[in-house]
Amino acid sequence: AAVIQFFDEKGGIDRTPIALSLEREKLKTSTLAFPGKVLADAGGSRLFIADSNHHRVVVTDLHGHILETIGSGAAGRADGAFDRAGFYRPQGMAIAGDRLYVADTENHLIRTIDLATREVTTLAGTGRQAGWGAQGGAAAETSLNSPWDLALAGRLLFVAMAGSHQIWMIDLDRRLTLPYAGSGREARIDGVVDQAAFAQPSGLVLNDATLYVADAESNIIRAIELPPKNQVRTLAGGDLFDFGDRDGPGDKARLQHPLGITWHGGVLYVADTYNHKIRTLNPATGDVRTFAGTGSEGHDDWDRAAATFYEPGGISAAADALFVADTNNHGIRRIDLATGHVDTLKIG
Repeated sequence: AAVIQFFDEKGGIDRTPIALSLEREKLKTSTLAFPGKVLADAGGSRLFIADSNHHRVVVTDLHGHILETIGSGAAGRADGAFDRAGFYRPQGMAIAGDRLYVADTENHLIRTIDLATREVTTLAGTGRQAGWGAQGGAAAETSLNSPWDLALAGRLLFVAMAGSHQIWMIDLDRRLTLPYAGSGREARIDGVVDQAAFAQPSGLVLNDATLYVADAESNIIRAIELPPKNQVRTLAGGDLFDFGDRDGPGDKARLQHPLGITWHGGVLYVADTYNHKIRTLNPATGDVRTFAGTGSEGHDDWDRAAATFYEPGGISAAADALFVADTNNHGIRRIDLATGHVDTLKIG
């Protein structure tokens, strides 16, 4: 107040209004608010969108037409019918038949959505954030720590537990949950699953017997060979505090806080979040290439090389297209893999 008075008296303050582009103004024209993840269901021709800051899951067809909204829209953790259930900034999802599993991130829960009965129930977690060194146990009695993404392998549900720097798994038949990979130390360490280390793993995709991980804080992509091998290896990227924007093979490539990953046609597609890009990664060679985005934040639909994104956080593939949760643009972008054209779905 004293500084303002002093410089006002000297005529030193320019009080001309500044034109601001505030986030709340963008949200007035958007159906979604900071969508974190998207799951494309090719068999059902559906998209499941984690409408994270609206605390709900939105179901659309592959063109963006809304089929269903799940959740009251208010932050909460209530189970029950679609219009009464509560979520708190949900993120990753996995589907099997009529069951949709949701990482209810800030509730520290895993939820089950029964699409046939239109009911939401809690599968795992207590609603309390787990501390370091949690050992697991009965799913409903075990606290979790910021679950960020999910991948389903038969009756095992793998969880990217970003808060504890681990990969956990839930046995859906026995209703048990326990750590699978990662010591809990925040680091880049390869090797056997219980000695390996991650740093805020935030994206998962499964192909055959390999679970691929977007290990966000280490700025790398990992591969976990599932039982009986149980080995973790780094495919490409940097390390803690070693990030950038560079194509190339293996350790020569640089990413910046990748949050999303998907598999299509023998290639991994990565939402390279803080670089505002979509990258490809050849899992056989470790070679990373820019696929879409200029590296500058924006919201331009165009050919994939000229299109711009703004911190994309989720990515999924279906029907020869990539669907991107373009988080800070509050939208879902579609990349046609045949033509390379990028457009924005009109959600409604």
